[in-house]
Amino acid sequence: MAEMPPATVEVSNAVVQRLVRDQRPDLGDCPIARVANGWDNATFRLGDGLAVRLPRRAEAVSLILHEQRYLPDIARRTPVAVPVPVHAGRPTSDFPWPWSIVQWVPGAAAADVGPAGRGTAAKGLADFLLSLHVAAETDVPVNPFRGVPLTDRDAVLVERLGDHERYPQAAALRAVWAQTCAAKAWAGPAMMLHGDLHPGNILLTDDGSLAGVIDFGDVGAGDPAVDLAVGWLMFDAGTRHRFRGAFGSAVDGDTWMRARGWALILSTAMLSNSDDNPRMFAVGKFGIRQILDDGLSLQL
Repeated sequence: MAEMPPATVEVSNAVVQRLVRDQRPDLGDCPIARVANGWDNATFRLGDGLAVRLPRRAEAVSLILHEQRYLPDIARRTPVAVPVPVHAGRPTSDFPWPWSIVQWVPGAAAADVGPAGRGTAAKGLADFLLSLHVAAETDVPVNPFRGVPLTDRDAVLVERLGDHERYPQAAALRAVWAQTCAAKAWAGPAMMLHGDLHPGNILLTDDGSLAGVIDFGDVGAGDPAVDLAVGWLMFDAGTRHRFRGAFGSAVDGDTWMRARGWALILSTAMLSNSDDNPRMFAVGKFGIRQILDDGLSLQL
């Protein structure tokens, strides 16, 4: 079984309540409920308008700190809601690492809506990415697994595709990978990135419009193609064409080609590590199908 990483520290509702009561006594009586347990962070709803985010393992501590550092500026320029931190929690005897209280972003996760209900969000998601992808300041970290040259991720992709039982289409996927790696490398400045943009981190309104984007733990600087990969993880071919069209001349053909390669990296990451998470497994499976079914040459 290929499963998500185990937690180094398991956090209960009682621990979260003690943390909040100790450091934000004004919020101490708000009800608390666990709402998500991801690869890196656990998230608890705090009352109606807030949430608590805590690292599940030591490797995720820096991700919480990155959210605290960069989300306020992102929130000022993006057209949709993001989980802006309102309190930077300190470690205690109950919990050994930094943690956050953030604004709650309402909406239904696109991963739970299904492809047919996501199309309305295409223009809003493009507008969000156009606002996010600005030149990064020099202190913004580079994530060694996201936004780097595609060839840096070659070894891990080859290893995943070696699982022929999981990837019976491995030969076709290797051909896609070779095509995408042949695209021109990103030559512009390192851009601000979400870094983990997939349907589980995209929230929709009741009518399918974009309501918000969450989970900025992988925020960093690099090639914006990694975020554009959401076009294959989120949309079918017709909607993906509209999504691409919303960027106009702001994104060139080589960047879209690299984005398809990033979609392959992200889809295989989900398929190879989510046997215990049917939701993310389904996102990865959908992405692989879109990558294989996409006959576009990506020449704009």
